[in-house]
Amino acid sequence: MTESHHLKIDKKSTVPDDTKIKKSSRSRGIYLLPNSFTTAALFGGFYAVIAAMNGLFESAALAIFIAMILDGLDGRVARLTNTQSDFGAEYDSLSDMVSFGIAPALIMYTWSLSSLGKMGWIAAFIYVVAAALRLARFNTQIGHTDKRYFQGLASPAAAGFLVGFVWLCAKHNIAGVALNYLVLVMTIGTGLLMVSNINYRSFKDLEIKNKVPFISILIMVLIFVTIMYHPPFILFSIFALYTFSGVFGYIMRMFKKRTEQK
Repeated sequence: MTESHHLKIDKKSTVPDDTKIKKSSRSRGIYLLPNSFTTAALFGGFYAVIAAMNGLFESAALAIFIAMILDGLDGRVARLTNTQSDFGAEYDSLSDMVSFGIAPALIMYTWSLSSLGKMGWIAAFIYVVAAALRLARFNTQIGHTDKRYFQGLASPAAAGFLVGFVWLCAKHNIAGVALNYLVLVMTIGTGLLMVSNINYRSFKDLEIKNKVPFISILIMVLIFVTIMYHPPFILFSIFALYTFSGVFGYIMRMFKKRTEQK
């Protein structure tokens, strides 16, 4: 009697719970919608490399900017649809590494740095390593830093600054070989800014869900029209101003700090 009773208990304990099976199967899946945006952004970076290898530098730059838009959408879509996941976060980082790390470096190398030989590919590699370190640092600091600021220049902004310059020059038929030393300084300098401790505004504290004055819509329309008037020049100017804004702010803070100490 006792043995059979124990036997029944053991059999019941070995029967799998259907609810647990369903939960584990769901946890092994991935969310399609946000990861589709991430995949599209990854394709933009991949296409940029292919375009640059074929000398289509305007198309390569445009692909990076499209990847930038898609990269900004995937996280917002995930939050709006409540489909955030660890897989999505890791996939997004790998996509960023391709689109804003490897792709811009190869574009700069193909367009201009290759004329400098070993010095050129070393500069491109410095940018790639800096982008990887920047992304790794960002992932480890999530939840521990002020979300209003980035520590170091964000990799999409760094990519926008470099490929925006390529797009602007290609639009005016300026060969990259003629600017190879300037491009060398820009590539290495942008890489160093990514791994620096300079703070950049992230604009993540802006509440886009709240109501805004009607004039805000008109301002947005004006911005879009301005960008469409001359995309290479306007986009490069925006990212150049953002890139140097952090440096200027850092210099001003250091100057103020020394003045107060005196």
